[in-house]
Amino acid sequence: MRPAHVALAVLVAAVWGVNFTVIEIGLGHFPPLLFSALRFLVAALPAVFLVGRPKVAWRWILAVGLVLGVAKFGLLFVGMDAGMPAGLSSLVLQIQAVFTALIAAVVLGERPTRTRLLGMLVALSGIAVAAVDEGASGPLGAFALVVAAAACWGLSNVLTRKAAPPDALNFMVWVSTVPVLPLLALSLLLEGPTRDYDALRALDRQGAGTLVYVAWVTTVFGFGAWGWLLRRHPASTVAPFSLLVPVFGMTSAALFLGEDVSPLRWCAAALLVGGVAVTSLAPARRRAPGYFGRRPRPAAEDSALVGSAARE
Repeated sequence: MRPAHVALAVLVAAVWGVNFTVIEIGLGHFPPLLFSALRFLVAALPAVFLVGRPKVAWRWILAVGLVLGVAKFGLLFVGMDAGMPAGLSSLVLQIQAVFTALIAAVVLGERPTRTRLLGMLVALSGIAVAAVDEGASGPLGAFALVVAAAACWGLSNVLTRKAAPPDALNFMVWVSTVPVLPLLALSLLLEGPTRDYDALRALDRQGAGTLVYVAWVTTVFGFGAWGWLLRRHPASTVAPFSLLVPVFGMTSAALFLGEDVSPLRWCAAALLVGGVAVTSLAPARRRAPGYFGRRPRPAAEDSALVGSAARE
């Protein structure tokens, strides 16, 4: 990769990592479900009028929109609002690579190699260490919500792989239109119209800035730039840069939010990032070409494409 392209890949990882700190700040202005709904609304408008018509069947847009937008982001925002630290959230979400591999083994017929299985075990041990650390200092329920969000992300990755969108940015923008109304309805039901109205009435520059960042900078710029890099370089070359996301996430949370990073948490980070690296980049055995009606894409390429489909 050219130095400028390496710099762009690092910038995208930084944007996605810092996003967790921005979410934490935004949750001080909005209830979590309303914040998530507004994030997708701002990401979809006006971009949906600029990217053209959807290039995949609506059933895939709806499926990914519900699993990724409503379930994954709803659980993540609620978990962080319930006390899950921003830096730790950026780390724990990376377990999505393990969930993706497990779901793909069942749905797509991918048989993980011993190397990939070892990577999964290492990553899961990192989650166990992080759970011990969080159990000593924070709510385990919030931790469990973020792990559940990672599982939903893994399912949405497999759905995205099945959809095989030819234009990743077009797909993501249209997916962003789906969660808005369900999340708004859940917010009105669970958070209450009064709380939502008060949050919107009190909207200030900082609150608006968090919305712009999580919607346009993280989603539109981040996903567009990542897709641009994937079109110009092998996915196995681009994918490792995503492992920098929790590094930037934990660092920015420590700098701007004052979050303490304990030695146990650094140990969890090393295990989880190392395990995810092995799980994501090690090739998986495949069933014969033509399974589910089309020839599979190489596994390393899949992991880079779907792993970026919903970065924070």
